[in-house]
Amino acid sequence: MKKVLIALDYNPTSQKVAEIGYATAKDMNAEVILLHVITNPEHYSSPEYSPIVGMQGYMDTSQIQFDSEEGLSKASRHFLNQIKHHLNDETIHTMVKEGDVAETILEAAKNKSADIIAIGSRSQNWLENVLLGSITEKVIKHTHIPLLIIPIKSEE
Repeated sequence: MKKVLIALDYNPTSQKVAEIGYATAKDMNAEVILLHVITNPEHYSSPEYSPIVGMQGYMDTSQIQFDSEEGLSKASRHFLNQIKHHLNDETIHTMVKEGDVAETILEAAKNKSADIIAIGSRSQNWLENVLLGSITEKVIKHTHIPLLIIPIKSEE
């Protein structure tokens, strides 16, 4: 295993996903790639989704234009750089892509020749995922790359 792609969303639990994915990659002496996929701009402007991605206090979102693709992209890059700083490893690569989240994760993993994808899952049970669907479930169904699924609970 030489490359680990860590997919991060805009949920505060992303810090846990980043930390566990990073620790796993370092145990394997693998390169780390952090990925954030911009998919639905309305989510970003909603108060319940601020800050953009976890680690509250790392980013003041008051000056960010959430209504433009450029503003979202800039904020996402800034956040990934903050995660990189938090993990204290400047060799980490970051990527911000736009599109369907599951498809974009799979495409990025393929394009970067990732050996493993680290992703969080908020589902309380497997049946819920099957019935309601989830990004993690979609990635599972369409990948040939091993997955590290990190169970997380949203902070309420």
